[in-house]
Amino acid sequence: MFLGTYTPKLDDKSRVILPAKFHAELESGLVITRGQERCLYVFSTKEFEELHGRIRQAPVTSKQARDYLRLFLSGASAEIPDNQHRITIPAQLRSYAGLGRELTVIGAGNRAEIWDTVAWEAYYADQEAKFADTTEEVIPGLF
Repeated sequence: MFLGTYTPKLDDKSRVILPAKFHAELESGLVITRGQERCLYVFSTKEFEELHGRIRQAPVTSKQARDYLRLFLSGASAEIPDNQHRITIPAQLRSYAGLGRELTVIGAGNRAEIWDTVAWEAYYADQEAKFADTTEEVIPGLF
Protein backbone atom coordinates (compact mmCIF):
# COMPACT_ATOMS: atom_id res chain seq x y z
CA MET A 1 0.00 0.00 0.00
CA PHE A 2 1.26 3.45 -0.89
CA LEU A 3 1.09 6.06 1.89
CA GLY A 4 2.72 9.39 2.71
CA THR A 5 4.07 12.48 0.99
CA TYR A 6 7.59 12.85 -0.42
CA THR A 7 9.41 15.61 -2.30
CA PRO A 8 12.02 14.19 -4.70
CA LYS A 9 13.51 16.16 -7.58
CA LEU A 10 13.44 15.40 -11.28
CA ASP A 11 17.03 15.12 -12.51
CA ASP A 12 18.46 16.43 -15.80
CA LYS A 13 17.71 13.10 -17.49
CA SER A 14 14.01 13.21 -16.46
CA ARG A 15 14.46 10.59 -13.76
CA VAL A 16 13.04 10.57 -10.27
CA ILE A 17 14.13 8.46 -7.31
CA LEU A 18 11.13 6.65 -5.90
CA PRO A 19 10.48 6.98 -2.16
CA ALA A 20 12.26 4.26 -0.15
CA LYS A 21 8.97 3.03 1.29
CA PHE A 22 7.75 2.25 -2.25
CA HIS A 23 10.82 0.29 -3.39
CA ALA A 24 9.69 -3.21 -2.45
CA GLU A 25 6.33 -2.88 -4.19
CA LEU A 26 7.74 -1.33 -7.37
CA GLU A 27 11.18 -2.92 -7.78
CA SER A 28 9.98 -5.63 -10.16
CA GLY A 29 8.24 -3.13 -12.42
CA LEU A 30 5.60 -0.46 -12.62
CA VAL A 31 3.32 1.36 -15.00
CA ILE A 32 3.12 5.14 -15.04
CA THR A 33 0.22 6.86 -16.81
CA ARG A 34 -2.00 9.92 -16.89
CA GLY A 35 -4.10 10.53 -13.81
CA GLN A 36 -6.89 12.91 -12.95
CA GLU A 37 -6.19 16.52 -11.92
CA ARG A 38 -3.10 16.48 -14.16
CA CYS A 39 -1.00 14.22 -11.96
CA LEU A 40 0.60 10.92 -12.93
CA TYR A 41 -0.50 7.57 -11.55
CA VAL A 42 2.13 4.96 -10.70
CA PHE A 43 0.91 1.38 -10.32
CA SER A 44 2.88 -1.74 -9.54
CA THR A 45 2.83 -4.04 -12.58
CA LYS A 46 0.64 -6.47 -10.65
CA GLU A 47 -1.88 -3.77 -9.69
CA PHE A 48 -1.95 -2.44 -13.25
CA GLU A 49 -2.63 -5.93 -14.63
CA GLU A 50 -5.56 -6.27 -12.22
CA LEU A 51 -6.80 -2.82 -13.20
CA HIS A 52 -6.50 -3.71 -16.87
CA GLY A 53 -8.65 -6.78 -16.24
CA ARG A 54 -11.39 -4.51 -14.87
CA ILE A 55 -10.89 -2.00 -17.71
CA ARG A 56 -11.42 -4.72 -20.29
CA GLN A 57 -14.93 -5.17 -18.94
CA ALA A 58 -15.95 -1.66 -20.02
CA PRO A 59 -18.53 -1.76 -22.79
CA VAL A 60 -17.03 -1.06 -26.22
CA THR A 61 -20.33 0.59 -27.09
CA SER A 62 -19.79 3.37 -24.53
CA LYS A 63 -18.11 6.38 -26.13
CA GLN A 64 -17.16 7.77 -22.71
CA ALA A 65 -15.45 4.47 -21.81
CA ARG A 66 -13.61 4.36 -25.16
CA ASP A 67 -12.43 7.96 -24.79
CA TYR A 68 -11.21 7.39 -21.24
CA LEU A 69 -9.42 4.13 -22.10
CA ARG A 70 -7.68 5.65 -25.11
CA LEU A 71 -6.16 8.45 -23.06
CA PHE A 72 -5.45 6.33 -20.00
CA LEU A 73 -3.76 3.46 -21.84
CA SER A 74 -2.07 5.41 -24.66
CA GLY A 75 -0.12 7.36 -22.05
CA ALA A 76 0.94 4.29 -20.09
CA SER A 77 4.63 3.46 -19.89
CA ALA A 78 6.03 0.28 -18.36
CA GLU A 79 9.21 0.98 -16.39
CA ILE A 80 11.66 -0.98 -14.27
CA PRO A 81 13.51 1.06 -11.63
CA ASP A 82 17.30 1.07 -12.02
CA ASN A 83 19.72 0.05 -9.25
CA GLN A 84 19.29 3.46 -7.61
CA HIS A 85 15.48 3.12 -7.69
CA ARG A 86 15.10 5.78 -10.39
CA ILE A 87 12.51 5.76 -13.13
CA THR A 88 12.43 7.88 -16.25
CA ILE A 89 9.27 9.89 -16.81
CA PRO A 90 8.49 10.06 -20.55
CA ALA A 91 8.21 13.51 -22.16
CA GLN A 92 4.50 13.21 -22.97
CA LEU A 93 3.71 12.41 -19.35
CA ARG A 94 5.93 15.21 -18.02
CA SER A 95 4.10 17.60 -20.32
CA TYR A 96 0.64 16.31 -19.34
CA ALA A 97 1.37 16.79 -15.63
CA GLY A 98 3.30 20.05 -16.12
CA LEU A 99 6.25 18.63 -14.22
CA GLY A 100 9.14 20.86 -13.33
CA ARG A 101 12.17 19.91 -11.27
CA GLU A 102 10.35 20.02 -7.92
CA LEU A 103 8.01 17.06 -7.49
CA THR A 104 5.66 15.79 -4.85
CA VAL A 105 5.00 12.05 -4.72
CA ILE A 106 2.05 10.93 -2.64
CA GLY A 107 0.78 7.55 -1.64
CA ALA A 108 -2.85 7.01 -2.66
CA GLY A 109 -3.49 3.44 -1.50
CA ASN A 110 -3.24 1.21 -4.55
CA ARG A 111 -1.07 3.69 -6.43
CA ALA A 112 1.41 6.49 -6.02
CA GLU A 113 0.83 9.87 -7.66
CA ILE A 114 3.46 12.22 -9.04
CA TRP A 115 2.63 15.92 -9.00
CA ASP A 116 4.46 19.09 -9.87
CA THR A 117 5.00 20.56 -6.39
CA VAL A 118 3.34 23.90 -7.18
CA ALA A 119 0.28 22.09 -8.58
CA TRP A 120 0.14 19.77 -5.55
CA GLU A 121 0.34 22.68 -3.11
CA ALA A 122 -2.49 24.50 -4.90
CA TYR A 123 -4.61 21.35 -5.00
CA TYR A 124 -3.90 20.59 -1.35
CA ALA A 125 -4.69 24.14 -0.22
CA ASP A 126 -8.01 24.00 -2.09
CA GLN A 127 -8.99 20.56 -0.80
CA GLU A 128 -7.76 20.61 2.80
CA ALA A 129 -10.52 22.82 4.18
CA LYS A 130 -13.17 20.88 2.25
CA PHE A 131 -11.80 17.64 3.70
CA ALA A 132 -11.79 19.01 7.25
CA ASP A 133 -15.33 20.34 6.87
CA THR A 134 -16.86 17.20 5.32
CA THR A 135 -20.12 16.53 7.14
CA GLU A 136 -21.64 13.76 5.07
CA GLU A 137 -20.58 10.33 3.92
CA VAL A 138 -18.36 10.54 0.83
CA ILE A 139 -17.24 6.92 0.65
CA PRO A 140 -20.06 4.58 1.73
CA GLY A 141 -19.31 2.79 4.98
CA LEU A 142 -16.05 4.65 5.71
CA PHE A 143 -17.26 7.07 8.42
